[in-house]
Amino acid sequence: MRYSFAVLFIFMVLALLACVSVARKSYKKIGGTVALLISMLIPPVIGNLIIILSTEKLLATIGCYIYFIGMDCVIMSLMHFAFEYCVVKWPNHISRYLVCGLVTADMIQYALNPIFGHAFDTEAISVDGRPYYRLVPYWGQTYHRIVVYGILLLIVAIFVYKLVRSARVYTERYAVILITILLTGVWQSYYIFSRTPVEKSMVGYGIFGLLIFYFSLYYRPLTLLDRLLANMASDMQDAIFFYDADGRCIWANRQAINLIDLKDEKFDRSSELLQEMFGQKDDFDDLEWTCSRVIGIGDEAKYYLQTKRTVTDERQHVTGAFLTIRDVTEEQKLLKQERYNATHDSLTDLFTKEYLYECIRKILDENPDRDYMIHYIDILDFKLINDVFGTDFGDKTLKGIASFLREHVPSDGVFGRIGGDTFGVLIPKEAFSEKELEEALQSFSTGEGPLDHHVVIHVGVYEVIERDMEVSFMFDRALLAMSTIEDEYQTHIAFYDEKIRKDVLWAQHISAQLKDALKKKNVVPYLQPIVDKEGAIVGAEALARWVHPQDGFLPPSSFIPVFEKNGMIVEVDRYMWRCACEILADWQKQGRDLFISVNISPKDFYFMDVASEIKSLVAEYKVAPSKLRIEITETVMMTDIDNRMKVLENLRQAGFIVEMDDFGSGYSSLNLLKDMPVDVLKIDMKFLAKTTDEKKARTILQNILQLSEDLGIFSLTEGVETHSQHLMLSEMGCKLFQGFYFAKPLPITDFEEFYQKNLAG
Repeated sequence: MRYSFAVLFIFMVLALLACVSVARKSYKKIGGTVALLISMLIPPVIGNLIIILSTEKLLATIGCYIYFIGMDCVIMSLMHFAFEYCVVKWPNHISRYLVCGLVTADMIQYALNPIFGHAFDTEAISVDGRPYYRLVPYWGQTYHRIVVYGILLLIVAIFVYKLVRSARVYTERYAVILITILLTGVWQSYYIFSRTPVEKSMVGYGIFGLLIFYFSLYYRPLTLLDRLLANMASDMQDAIFFYDADGRCIWANRQAINLIDLKDEKFDRSSELLQEMFGQKDDFDDLEWTCSRVIGIGDEAKYYLQTKRTVTDERQHVTGAFLTIRDVTEEQKLLKQERYNATHDSLTDLFTKEYLYECIRKILDENPDRDYMIHYIDILDFKLINDVFGTDFGDKTLKGIASFLREHVPSDGVFGRIGGDTFGVLIPKEAFSEKELEEALQSFSTGEGPLDHHVVIHVGVYEVIERDMEVSFMFDRALLAMSTIEDEYQTHIAFYDEKIRKDVLWAQHISAQLKDALKKKNVVPYLQPIVDKEGAIVGAEALARWVHPQDGFLPPSSFIPVFEKNGMIVEVDRYMWRCACEILADWQKQGRDLFISVNISPKDFYFMDVASEIKSLVAEYKVAPSKLRIEITETVMMTDIDNRMKVLENLRQAGFIVEMDDFGSGYSSLNLLKDMPVDVLKIDMKFLAKTTDEKKARTILQNILQLSEDLGIFSLTEGVETHSQHLMLSEMGCKLFQGFYFAKPLPITDFEEFYQKNLAG
C-alpha cells in the first residue's frame, strides 16, 4: 500500500508541475496567483512522500518538516488566491500583518523544534511489515493546527460571503471552489484525528490543485452564461427574435412581443405578424442582411432598423438566427433636425450661405443649357435701422425680406441668407423682370404696430456667363454691381457690366504691380505749394503720382481709391512719408525752411502703429517734427475715436502739427472740433461751389475762419483758383492758401525751381 500511494503522489507532483507551467503562461490576470497556489501544494505532497517511503526516523522527521512548513505556504497562498478570486480587499493593514505574523511565527517555531522538541516527534509503528514513523504532536503542533485551521476558516468565510452577496448567476463559480476547499479540509481533518498511519488526504491536495487550475482558468459556467445572455436579451431596448435552423421562432424578448402584439407568447406566429406589420416576408435563405423600414408618413412616420444575423457551429453549419428590430424614429427625427439646422438660418429659416452655394452649383451643373442670374441683396443702412428702431425691429426686417423672397422667387430658383443683412438668389433668366422687381422694392416696408417703415433694398445682378466660376465669385461680381448704388435711395437694382469688369481687372492689374512700383520708385511724390497772405511759399502738400512704364502717367484717381478699398493704401502712405522725410532732410541741408504735409488714411490705423512709424522716420532722417505735418480727414475719426485722439495728441506732444483736411465737407466736423487735437483747418473752396446762395455760403465761410481764429487754430484754404478768391479769403482772415491759382502739384525739381523764382520775385 505504501508504494502504491508513493507512485500516486509522484504522478500528482508531475501533474501539479504541469499545471504550474501552464498557469504561468495564462493570459488571465489570476494565472499567476493560481500558479503560486499549485506550486505551494507540491512541498506537502513531497514531504508526505518522504514520510511514506522512510524506514528511518531522521528521514521521516525531515519529511515532517517539509510537510508542515509546506502547509504554512499552502495556507498563505490559498488566502492570497481567495482574495484575488473573490475580488475582496483586506479590511486594514493590521489584520494582514497579524495573519502573516502568525504564519511566520509557526515557521520559526518549527525551525526551533530540533533544539527544544516542543512541536512534534515521531514514533515507529509497523505498516506492511516495515517500520513507519508516525507523528507524535506536542503543543507546537497544536499551535500550527490552530493557525492553519483559523486561516482556513477565514478563507471559507470569504467564499461564503461572496456566495451570499453575489447575484444568483455568479454563485456557481464560488460554490465549486468552496466545496472543494471544504472536502479537502474535512479529509485531512479525518486523517489527523484518526491517526491513520498513511496520510491518504494528500490525494485530496492533488485533486484540489487540479480543480483550482481547471475552474479558475478554463471552466466556463454555462448556467451563468445562459442567464447572462437571457437577461441581456430581455433588458435590451431592441426587439429580438430567435429562430432555429429551420426558421421557426423559438423565443422573443418582451420588446419584440410588445412590438408585434404577440398573444400568449405563441412565437411561431411572429413571422406572420412581422409580415403584416412591415409588409415583408422574412427570407431565411439569406444568411445575413440589414434594412430600414418606415411605417406611416409625415410627422406620424415610424422608422425601424432591422438586422438579421446567423449563428454557426464549429463546422460552420447554421444552428439558428436572430432578428433585431430597433425603433430609430427619434434618432431619424433628430438627424433630420440637425441636417435642417445645418443648412438653414435660425432667424429667417432660409438656406445658409454654404448650403445656398452648394445648391446653386448643383443647379448650374444639372442645367447646362439654361441661363441664370445671380442676385446679391443688401439692406441700405441696416446698422442705422438697428440703432434707431432696435434689434427686434431689425430681426423683423430680415424676416420680412425672407417672406419677400419666398413670394417673389420662382419655384425653380433658390435663395438664402449670405450674411448679416445680405441675401443671395439664383433665378432663371427668363423669370427675371427688372420692372416688376423695381416696383416691388419701391413699395417694400416693414410694419411695427400700426406704422409701416419703408426699407431701402439694393440688388446687384450678375448674369451667369462663366458657369465654371466659383459661386462665391459670382456673388462678388453681383456685389460689385450693387456697390455702384450703395449710397442711392431711389435706384434699387444695378447690373454687373463691362465697365465694372474692367474696373476689377484694372484694380487687380495695379495692385499686383504696386510693390514693384514702390521698389523702383515709379510712384513719386508731387508737391503742391502752400503760400501765405503775401504769396510766399511756406510749404507744400505731398501727393502721390504713378509714372507707369506701360500705362504712362497715372492720376491719383486711377489708383488711390483702389488701394483705399483693398488696404494697400497703407504701403503707399508709408512710402510717401519716407519720401517726404528724404526731401525735408535735403532741404534742411540746403537751408530751406519749408514744411511738407502728408496724408494719413483710416486704414493706416488698422495696419500699423501710426505714431511710432512717423516718429521713427523723422528720427531716422533727423528732421524736425514740425516740418512733417500730419493731414487727416474727418473719416479717420469716424471709428475708434478715443484711441485715435490719443494717437494725434501723442504726435502733437512730439512736435508734429496736425491738420484737418476738407473741414466743413462732412457731417460731424464741428462736433469733433471741440475735442479733436488739431492745429490747422483746411477748408476746401468747393464749399462755395456747392450752393446757389453764395451770400449765405460766404457768411458760413467767414464764420468758420473766425471760429478757427477764436480757437487759436490756423486756417488754410485749398482749391483757390482765382485772384478774387485769394483776395476775399485774405480779407476774411485766412492765413494760408493752396490751389491752382498759385501752382498745380509739381515734381520735386519743378517745385524747387518754382520756389527759387518765388523767392526772387
